[in-house]
Amino acid sequence: MKHSLLLACLLFISLGIYGQDAKKMPVTYDFGEKLNDRYRYSNLMVIEDDGSGGYILVRAYFQGLILKPKGYFIEHYNSDLELVSEYNYKLRGLQFVDGFFKNGRLSLLFLNYDFEREQYEYWVHTSPIEYFDFKPTKLLSIQSQAVSGALGKNYYNRNFSKGFTTTVLFNQDKSGFVISTHHKKGKNNKHTIHLYDDDLNKRGEFDFSSEIEEKNYAFENVAMSQDLGEIYITGKAYFKKKRFRVDERRFQYEMVRITKNGIKTRSFDDPGKYSEALYPVLHDGRLLCVGFYADRKDNRYNGLSYFELNPYDLVVKSKKYGPFTQQFMEDKFGREDDKEIKNLIFKNVEVTGENEILFNAEEYFVTHSMHPTGAGQRIKVDRYHHNDIVSAKLTANGDMIWARNINKTEVTQGDGAYASYSTHNKDGKTYFFICTSANNPQLINGERLIFKQGLSSNRNVFLISLDENGKMDYERIIDAQEARLPLMVSKPLKDEDDDEMLFYAKRGNKKQLVKIAFN
Repeated sequence: MKHSLLLACLLFISLGIYGQDAKKMPVTYDFGEKLNDRYRYSNLMVIEDDGSGGYILVRAYFQGLILKPKGYFIEHYNSDLELVSEYNYKLRGLQFVDGFFKNGRLSLLFLNYDFEREQYEYWVHTSPIEYFDFKPTKLLSIQSQAVSGALGKNYYNRNFSKGFTTTVLFNQDKSGFVISTHHKKGKNNKHTIHLYDDDLNKRGEFDFSSEIEEKNYAFENVAMSQDLGEIYITGKAYFKKKRFRVDERRFQYEMVRITKNGIKTRSFDDPGKYSEALYPVLHDGRLLCVGFYADRKDNRYNGLSYFELNPYDLVVKSKKYGPFTQQFMEDKFGREDDKEIKNLIFKNVEVTGENEILFNAEEYFVTHSMHPTGAGQRIKVDRYHHNDIVSAKLTANGDMIWARNINKTEVTQGDGAYASYSTHNKDGKTYFFICTSANNPQLINGERLIFKQGLSSNRNVFLISLDENGKMDYERIIDAQEARLPLMVSKPLKDEDDDEMLFYAKRGNKKQLVKIAFN
C-alpha cells in the first residue's frame, strides 16, 4: 500500500487521523485518536448516527472482583471522529434489550422484574444528547412468576415450560418494534404481541392466544409496512405433542401477518422440503420470504428457498427450491463427500435496484462444557461459535444466480462483537469485513477461502468481495501493526447513502473509532 508521506504526517499531527488506499479494494480508512478509557470491561450495546454527522455509542460496563454490570457509559463523537462528550448512566438491575436514536433523543429499552408486584415490566429510558437527563417510561407489564432466561431468541432450544417467555424484534430501520409476551399458568395460556413506533407510541396490541393451542411460537425476524399497519413475523412453531417419532420434526417455520383486522398464519413445508431460517422481505408492494430448506427432517440444509406471497392473505403465489451448487459444496468442504450444512442464521437481506435478492447468513451455534474453578467446584462455560459465511444471490423471481461459502472458524466465551462479520453492498458487489489474528487465509485451488481464528491478540482486517457473478476476491486492508486495537467488526454503523462503515475498536483501557469509506 502506498502513502503520501507528507499528507499522512500532516493528518496525523493536526487531526490525529490518517487514511490509506487499499491495493485492490475500493476503500480508504481513517483512524480516530486513540483515547484512554476508564472501563476496561465493557460491551458495545448501541452505535447510532446523531443526525448531524456525529455518532452516539452506548456501552454496558462491568466492575468488581467478580465482574458485575454497573451502568452504561455513553460517548458522543463528532464527524471528525473526535470525542465531544461522555456520560456515565449509573443504572443497575435491569436487563438491556436494545437502543436507538431518534429526533435528538437516545432511547434505551430494558426488561425488569418487580418482585413486590410479581410482574415483568418493559421500560424505556430516554434522554436528549445535548445534556443527559434520562427519564424512565413504563411501556407494559405482565403478571408472572420470575423465570430464568425469560428474554431471548434461542434459535435451537427454545424452552416454553418455564411459564413466561418474551422476545423483542425491531424492523430493519428501527422505525417500529414488536414485543411478544407469552405467559402460561395452569389453564391460562396467553400470548400477546405489542406494537410500538420509534416515538414509543403503542400502535396496537394483538391477542395471539388462539394460535397457541397446539403450537408454541419462537419469533425470529420481522418486516413492517412503512405506516406500521402490516406486520410480518417469521419464526419456528413448535408442536406441543409430548412424544415424537425418531424421524418426526418438532417444529415448522411459519409467517404471521398482523393487522388491525386480524391475524393470519402460513406454513411453508412441502413433502420432502422442510423450511429453515426464513426471513421476510417487504419491497415495492411485494411480500417475499427467503431462506434455506432441508430435504430431510434432521435440520441438514440442502439449498435455498424462495416464496412470494400475497401480502393480504398469505397465499403462496410462487415458490422455488434451489439446491446448493457443486461450486458451493466445494467452497465449504473441498471435494469430500457426506458433509452436512446446519445452524445457519440470517445476518442481512437486501434487494438491489434490479430487484435481485442478496442475502447473507452465518453458521452459528453454542456449545457447553464444565470447567474447574480451582476451588473444588465446576462451572458451566458457554462457547459461541461464529463459523462459515453463506452468501447467495437470487433473481427477482427467485432463481439462484450463485451461492458461495467463505470458511471461517471463530469461537468466543463472551463479547461476540469482535467475532462474526459485517457486510456492505455497492455497485453489484457484496463486501465482507472480517477481523482476525490470522495473517493470511488459506486459498485452495484459487477459489476456496479458509480463515482461521489464530492465536495473536493483534487483529488484521480483511475485506472479501463477491462480484456480480459470485467471483471471490480478498485483501488485508488494515494490518495489525496499524490497527493495534481490534475492531468490533460485527457491530458497525452503516451509512448507506455515503457508502461508509464506522467501527469501534477497543482493548483494555484504550479505544478509538475507525471509519472505512468505499470509493
